[in-house]
Amino acid sequence: MPNHSIDRLIADYVIQYKENHYRLAYSYVRNTEDALDVVQESIYKALSAKNSLKDTAYLKTWFYRIIVNTALDFLRRRKRLKVAEEGTLISLDGGALDHYQDIDLRRALDALPADYRSIIILHYFEDLRLEDVAEILDKNVNTVKTQLYRTLKRLRLEMDDKESQL
Repeated sequence: MPNHSIDRLIADYVIQYKENHYRLAYSYVRNTEDALDVVQESIYKALSAKNSLKDTAYLKTWFYRIIVNTALDFLRRRKRLKVAEEGTLISLDGGALDHYQDIDLRRALDALPADYRSIIILHYFEDLRLEDVAEILDKNVNTVKTQLYRTLKRLRLEMDDKESQL
């Protein structure tokens, strides 16, 4: 497929599913401006790496993998910044905080390791099949199933514990 056709295909896909891409990025960075930055950087990366897309049938999983990796890179950079003074961080953070309806679930998800949180977000919030989640995260499907089961059990225990404290 000629490069200009791949560019058009990626552009059309990004535009058509922009809300999904934003929601996925937001589920990682939990800030409107940061999520937009992640999506923008992901689009740039996708267009720069368009030749790595061997089969256009896998455009969705290919682009989701780019978003997930970009968001995780963003979070790693942010974590390194936390070492800086609090005043420096405040001056760097131009984004407004967003609010969630189920704060206990959000806190429980935040407490999960990044890999496990990714599985939950991609499978339940993005409605992806486990096979697609495995491909995006570059893991074996059985590993994803096992981690999903463990994560759900952990979340259930944590949420039950929260309810018993009320």
